[in-house]
This record gives sequence, C-alpha cells and structure tokens, in this order.
Amino acid sequence: MSALAGPYGHPLHPALVAVPIGAWIASFVFDLASHVVDNPGFLAEGARWLIGLGVLGALAAATVGFLDLFAIPTGTRAFRTALVHMGLNLAVTVGFAIGFIIRGSHPAAPVPLGPLVLSGVALVALTVSGYLGGELAYHYGVRVADEATQQAGYVSTTDAPTSEDT
Repeated sequence: MSALAGPYGHPLHPALVAVPIGAWIASFVFDLASHVVDNPGFLAEGARWLIGLGVLGALAAATVGFLDLFAIPTGTRAFRTALVHMGLNLAVTVGFAIGFIIRGSHPAAPVPLGPLVLSGVALVALTVSGYLGGELAYHYGVRVADEATQQAGYVSTTDAPTSEDT
C-alpha cells in the first residue's frame, strides 16, 4: 500500500493536490476575467477545461489520500479530522463536476452567475479542507514522520555523534 501512497515521510497525496487546487483557482480567475473582456468565450471555455482537469486531478489525489486514511488509527482525533477533510474534498469535487456539466460546451458569453457562485463556494470549502489537511500533516504528522525521525531532525550538527547516528 505504501508503494501506491508514496514512501513513509514522502506521501504522494500532498503533491497530487496541487493539480486540482491550481486548476480550480485558475478557473475562478478565468471566470472573473470573462466579465471584463470584450470576447469572453475563450476565458469561459478555458475555465471549463481547467475545472475538468481539476476534477481528474482530484480523483487521483483522492485515491492516494484514501490509502493514507488507512494509516490513521480509527477513533482518534486525526481520523475524525481526516474524515471531515475527505468529505469536504468529495463535496468540492462533486461541486466542480456539476459546474463543468452545467456550463455546457463552447460558451460565448461571460460565465453566468450560478456557476461562478458555485465555484466560489467550492473554493471556500476547499480552503477549509486544505486547512484540515495541514492539520493532518503538520499537527498530527500523518504519513510524515514518526517521533524518532522528527527528533533526529532537531539534533544539532555540533553535538557529538551518538550510536544512533552511525
């Protein structure tokens, strides 16, 4: 399982989430920009395809993130946080998938208010989920490093080597 999720200390999930996050933020910028240019069709079309790319990237990130979930003991705060993180991410992905569908193909006008608001709300939820993902990695240390590995990183290079260092 760790071969699919990345080696311990180097999980793939945090790296893979950059694709949907970047694509969805860029799509929202394109959505907004479609309201301030003379020929908005290319921006609306670009936003739609960025949303599609983000959904595909989110599915890849979710697959690996689901494997990371198995590394967390059930009944813990970290597990409950991970479940909320996963639920929010699934809702965000569904929201963007719906946004992709309702936009239609080959738009010529600025992005309508409905899809624009849907993307904005989904990005707010994504921000909350990202915060929770940070909690999992930086506060709870999920798939990042065990305490002994963390402690080894704080040993001063001027300290005398110990038997553990060799």
